[in-house]
Amino acid sequence: MFLLEGKPLALDVPFEHEGIRYPANWLRLASVEEKEALGVIEVEDQIRPDDRFYWVSQNEDGSFTAVPKDLDDLKAQFVAQVKETAGTLLAQSDWKVVRASEGVKPVDDETLAYRASVRSKSNDYEASINACTSVEELAGLSFDWKIEPQVEEPVVPASVADGV
Repeated sequence: MFLLEGKPLALDVPFEHEGIRYPANWLRLASVEEKEALGVIEVEDQIRPDDRFYWVSQNEDGSFTAVPKDLDDLKAQFVAQVKETAGTLLAQSDWKVVRASEGVKPVDDETLAYRASVRSKSNDYEASINACTSVEELAGLSFDWKIEPQVEEPVVPASVADGV
């Protein structure tokens, strides 16, 4: 980002300084010396704070001011998202549970293990969210909903394993 007298200059946008109009491509084409002579300085762009966690405003110099949002409100939103995700994942196998409750066919062990894993992750994530004491701590959490299938090793009779 470029600054002139503390104000940002956008690339490919014409600007005026001390009564002189500069074309849109001036910043791209001007040498470092020409920019310095005019008083244009280049500064690193700041990373915008995450709007999910902060009320963000951009200052005239291109920097950002970030005010943390209410932690309790954020926790409630994140817990609701975790519950929604868990519910969506569980809904994919609800039909098996309904079928079992109607006495048609029992739920297979793999599905039961998967559903238990989803509920366990959901409970762990909710506990992590509720344990946060700052917005920064909450912003640092990440959630991985990938659940590996629970495949048990086949039971091999001793006589087969021993080569008998």
